[in-house]
Amino acid sequence: MKYISTRGHAGQPTNPEFCDILLGGLAPDGGLYLPESYPCVTRAELDAWRTLPYAELAFEILSKFITDIPAADLRAICAKTYTAEVYCHARAGDRAADITPVHWLEPGRLGLLELSNGPTLAFKDMAMQLLGNLFEYVLAKRGESINILGATSGDTGSAAEYAMRGKQGVRVFMLSPHGKMSAFQRAQMYSLQDENIFNIAVTGMFDDAQDIVKAVSNDHAFKAGHKIGAVNSINWARVAAQVVYYFKGYFAATSSNDQEVAFCVPSGNFGNICAGHIARQMGLPVAKLLLATNENDVLDEFFRTGVYRPRKAAETHVTSSPSMDISKASNFERFVFDLVGRDPQKVAALWAEVDAGRAFDLSASAEFARIAEFGFLSGASSHADRLATIRKVFEQYGVMIDTHTADGVKVAWELAGAVPAGVPLLVLETALPVKFSETIVEALGREPERPADLAGIEALPQRVEVMAPDVDAIKRFITERVRG
Repeated sequence: MKYISTRGHAGQPTNPEFCDILLGGLAPDGGLYLPESYPCVTRAELDAWRTLPYAELAFEILSKFITDIPAADLRAICAKTYTAEVYCHARAGDRAADITPVHWLEPGRLGLLELSNGPTLAFKDMAMQLLGNLFEYVLAKRGESINILGATSGDTGSAAEYAMRGKQGVRVFMLSPHGKMSAFQRAQMYSLQDENIFNIAVTGMFDDAQDIVKAVSNDHAFKAGHKIGAVNSINWARVAAQVVYYFKGYFAATSSNDQEVAFCVPSGNFGNICAGHIARQMGLPVAKLLLATNENDVLDEFFRTGVYRPRKAAETHVTSSPSMDISKASNFERFVFDLVGRDPQKVAALWAEVDAGRAFDLSASAEFARIAEFGFLSGASSHADRLATIRKVFEQYGVMIDTHTADGVKVAWELAGAVPAGVPLLVLETALPVKFSETIVEALGREPERPADLAGIEALPQRVEVMAPDVDAIKRFITERVRG
């Protein structure tokens, strides 16, 4: 399997393989990597995969994207990653053995695809644990090291740090928006004392942190000299790993491969739902992909109007679903690449506008008319909506959900009429409620349950540097720690 850039490689060497892009993050021209073509899944494969354990299903799907790691080694990496011991926070009994069980609110009609059973209680663990094991494998084979630079709006940071802590040849420099995450999220990251983990709280919004990561990645001399890699969902391996749970959710929600399923996905950086789009392009019978945003509704605005208008930091809302407080969705470029017929020149021109701080408008284009072909619909949610949804789900079904999942459930209810009759609708759970206990208490008047292994985490000593959103200052910080 070879890979291409959404911006056409712009004079750079083309067609790298998986292990090359695993360590690189952004393409040299600033674009994002995608397969030359999406592999097609046959009916026979769907039949054969339906009853596979998660680790085996992951191997079957990932082996279509990863052809430069021997099959036996890739199978071993998947088996090491997807275990009940790692994904141990399922809500009931031994369901962790399923890794991603479906919790039905309305049997056969509306369910939660549980993706938050990993070590940091967020769906990011599903891909990040695999990424950590892939990094360790490839670096050991090549005798190399890497310095990971990432940005988080809440859950990516802790998932990356828990996946990379103690890994040989890996340092992690994680940027987060100062004071904008929940107390639990901050504690998960900042309480880690591992020598290879460095937390930097940027005095700005997530988009400021993400812009720094992109600026450093686009400084090719610095990136090469300091061996900078990426764990944000700009890294293709993250998206590829997320494709797996769409297949697993489909099999859990249907009894035969003649049926369809719909997914509703809370979305900030577009990586999670981008994986659903790719699964659908591969041939998974997905009737609809419903995108849910919070008050930062840039993506909802595009799918409704055809206008993509990223907001400035001052226009980005701080909300009670903070992991979605994003106004420039990195992975959206991957979808637009497909939307415009995989034309890298068009994508490069559109993102030249975005990078200059301007909107682009596809409302009158033939491309925008193709949105329906890809099955997308969208909606938005507010703080009041989240509180009402959390209350209703708890009162009606006895299930406590987090704020981001509440955004998804609200939009799923709102758009359920657009899903064909008889098609089950799965909302992708993004985190366990304890990560956002302040809002749960506001909604329900009670604290959410907390796993015993994370009791008292907020009281642990924290280690973090507070810095201005200054690219040169961040580079100096990295240089000093790399050179020791």
